[in-house]
Parts: sequence; C-alpha cells; structure tokens
Amino acid sequence: MRSFHHILLRPLTLIPLLALLAFALPSCKSNSPAGAKVKMPFTGSKYESNNRFFRGTGSGVSVKQNIARGKADIDAKNQLAAQVKTNIRAVTDQYLGQTENAEAADVADKFQSLVREVMNTEMADLRKIGEETRYNETTKEYTQYVAYEIKKNAMFRFMKKQAKTDDKINDVTRKKIDEILDEEIKKADLEDRD
Repeated sequence: MRSFHHILLRPLTLIPLLALLAFALPSCKSNSPAGAKVKMPFTGSKYESNNRFFRGTGSGVSVKQNIARGKADIDAKNQLAAQVKTNIRAVTDQYLGQTENAEAADVADKFQSLVREVMNTEMADLRKIGEETRYNETTKEYTQYVAYEIKKNAMFRFMKKQAKTDDKINDVTRKKIDEILDEEIKKADLEDRD
C-alpha cells in the first residue's frame, strides 16, 4: 500500500511544477531591440545568383500600387546591375593582371560603361520569376515585391552585341572585350548544359 501511495503522490507533485512551467515559457520570448524577424518573399537559393543566372529581387512601397511596382522593378534591376558589374569587374581585373599593356585600362573602362548601357536597355531575356503585392490597411500602403533573372550566357551575348554597335569603342578594345565575353559565354554555356 505504501508503494502505491508513493506512486500516486509523485504525479500530484509534478502538476504544480508543470503549471509553473506553462506560465513561465511564454514569457521567455526574445525581446530583441531590432524587433521581430520577418519572412520576406523571394528569399533563399531559388532567388540568388548562381553559375547559370544573375538574379535580383526588389521591393517598393507607396500608397499607389503602380508606383510601388515601379520602385520594386528599379530596386531589383539595380541589384542585377550591381551583380553584373561585380562579375565584369572581377573578369577585367583578372585580364588587367594578365596583361600589362596600354589598352588594358581602356578595356576595363569601356566594360564598365558597357555594363551601365546594357542595364539601361530593355533586355529580351530578362524574366520575372516572382511578384507579390501586399496592402497594409493601417498605413493604406502597397508593398510590391518582385524577382528577376537572366541567364548569364544571354547577358554576355547581349553585352557582346551592344559592344559591336558602340561607336565609342575602338577596334582593338572591342576585340579584347569580345575575347573576354566569349570566355565568359563558354563558361556559362557549360553550366547551362549540366
């Protein structure tokens, strides 16, 4: 009988302890000074640039939905442009390191202006891979999210085409730009086959 009574008492002593824990756990929330973590649309590896694609995401806020959409588009395209610039800068820096001639610096300068020109042009192969609109009843504002991608080989081919028609690029520089872009196209085509 004593062991039976001992078994019955053990669960009864746990009840107040469990009740105390139930009230204590909700108060253990993180009160970060930065605020609560928010899950943004179009995040994760599916929306990040890789060996095959340049990808960019953007957001825009306005009381008018079309203005919010325009801001999001500009934001995403600026992100794409920054990635292309960084990629081209790395390629031209490598070229400059391998070549120590007078045209090397000119090639790098022309490449940077070519990137700016290309990003200001409407590109046929640029694809919208996501779009989401949210409306905040309290602030009466629209928040637009957008995600774009372009295949690297398509971007480099487009740049090559633009370089051919750019009359500010001399023949020697154009030839070097073509060589560099051909190498990048070859790398991107290999990735595209895998």
